[in-house]
Amino acid sequence: MRRRSSARMVRFAVIGDSHIGYPTSLSTFKNVLMHAVRSGNKRFVIFGGDNKHGSSGASAEANYLAFKETVTEVLGPRKIRYKASIGNWETNTRGLFRKYLGDVYGVMSFPGTQGRVKYVWLDNAISKFSAASISLLKGLDPNFYYIINCHWPLRINGLSIDSSHMISQQETDRFFEAIPPQVRNNVLAIFTHHAHTFCSKLEHIYPGFPATQFYVCGCSGAYKCKSDETGFIRGYYDASISFRNRQASVTVKHIQV
Repeated sequence: MRRRSSARMVRFAVIGDSHIGYPTSLSTFKNVLMHAVRSGNKRFVIFGGDNKHGSSGASAEANYLAFKETVTEVLGPRKIRYKASIGNWETNTRGLFRKYLGDVYGVMSFPGTQGRVKYVWLDNAISKFSAASISLLKGLDPNFYYIINCHWPLRINGLSIDSSHMISQQETDRFFEAIPPQVRNNVLAIFTHHAHTFCSKLEHIYPGFPATQFYVCGCSGAYKCKSDETGFIRGYYDASISFRNRQASVTVKHIQV
């Protein structure tokens, strides 16, 4: 008799460009975040950068603190972990970013996956990847699956976004070529932000990456986000990692708020 295949699912959310410090963004962001974790037993939330708006000094610190306090208030009681990436509006306040939101690049076990999936966040806040981020990619281990996040979108053909909001082709090539060949089939998804819209390409995003899914995740605040009669784009991604017979896959859905 054939044994029934085993299946397991880990749910998470992806939120980008909250711009805390821009008028009404804090309340808008809190509403989006609460909506994102209200159901589905989320284990993790990815924040994609530009967590605060354009400020420096005491104002920047107040905005980082407001972001962190809001995230702690919403996620803490639910025991949901999170990690924030650095965006272009934050690159001039890196010390404060590290103080409130941690390292600007790194790798960690994706919560709920028993270490089988690693979460990688990278620093391309100035539209170029830091040397440390590229070095991290070169050291990825083929024994794991990966979900990767960075702020600026890669230059992927077929995406309907302003090319000025993508990194250069040279930087895109530098990113993909840094990932070891034996790891490329294990990159489940790449999430990016910055362009204030939602769009995706789900296969053949770059030669040698036939099954990797690519996403742009737009707005979770009040800065440059549509929410009127022309149609909503403010929201987040509701996502899950599924395991079946030790094979992992990702499912992602755009939720409008």
